[in-house]
Amino acid sequence: MNNKKRYITTPIRYMAMLLVGMILTFSLVAFLVTSPLNITSRTVNGIIGNSAIDQVLKLALNSENHYFYQKQSMNSPSLLKLTFESMTNFKINDTRTLLGRELPVLSIYNTEIAVAGKGTNITNLPVESGPPLDIYLKDREIAEENLKQSEEKGKHEDAINPKEKAVYIYHSHSWEAFLPFIKGATTPNEAVSSDQRANVIAVGDLLSHELINKGIGVEHNTENVAANLKSQKLDYKSSYNLTRKDVREAMGSNDKLKILIDIHRDSQRKPITTTTIHGKEYARLFFIVGKEHKNYEKNLAYAKEINKKIEENYPGLSRGVFIKGKEEGNGIYNQDISDKSLLIEFGGVDNNLPEFTNTIKAFSEIFSDIYWEAEEVNG
Repeated sequence: MNNKKRYITTPIRYMAMLLVGMILTFSLVAFLVTSPLNITSRTVNGIIGNSAIDQVLKLALNSENHYFYQKQSMNSPSLLKLTFESMTNFKINDTRTLLGRELPVLSIYNTEIAVAGKGTNITNLPVESGPPLDIYLKDREIAEENLKQSEEKGKHEDAINPKEKAVYIYHSHSWEAFLPFIKGATTPNEAVSSDQRANVIAVGDLLSHELINKGIGVEHNTENVAANLKSQKLDYKSSYNLTRKDVREAMGSNDKLKILIDIHRDSQRKPITTTTIHGKEYARLFFIVGKEHKNYEKNLAYAKEINKKIEENYPGLSRGVFIKGKEEGNGIYNQDISDKSLLIEFGGVDNNLPEFTNTIKAFSEIFSDIYWEAEEVNG
């Protein structure tokens, strides 16, 4: 009887231990991700920063390059620390990097928050989706009734585009669309379409019109980037290379083009991408700045300037300014071509045209004020 009872309880005990172990493991992962530790142990820092090995490496460099003799009095980074981090891809002061390779989804946490908008934190960073090209090009039935209703609410007057074009609007991911405009679509990966009424090109049209109404000349590239990628047998990661050619060609034929705006949309859902200001619904926006080129600080400063003015006039409209490297994206986004190059994500997969219309009008108001102030300064 006792043996039988022992055989019954042993598997239960093992299952309980396994369950407790899983809970502890996931709790540890959550803690490391949300509260990255900063190792401050004197022993660890002493080993990493002041070891004899570190001095040996410095002496080796000195023997090969006498320039280092002149710099011994300066604060130099620990060579052992740099070597350790480069070999292991683990940063001593950021424990999230310990899990990054094992849990690929954590790569999004490499995104730096340069300016945090209302509610922005590590749990709701931008999400980029990239389904196969056959999904991009697949014909999807459009929800015409939603487009008609939205178009009536967002109807605008005709405007004459100035001859001098100063702003170039384009869409490296032109297939990014919105669920309210696609029948039967419910998940973010289904928010793709080649129909310009349903994807980000429609947002570009709204922005073009608003800027033109304010006297700013606009050139809007409405090419189907997905079709171009497929015709050249390229995957979606090559999209920025394709639009780069278009940007260079446009700037080469028009030396008046000063500002580049690449329009995207986020894959986050409506509670994160929508806000209410003075009783109106807005699709929230944010800025992405690539840091993998030497002059990225100028683009960062420009994005921060616009973001600051937006928040002063429309608090909560912007989710902030984010910096990305090659770890989680292209890292350049064609922003090395101009020091006034913007990548702006307007709303998310669930936003509708009235929400975009309100946002575009608010953004255009701020953008045009900054633009014309700069023109006055430059004469």
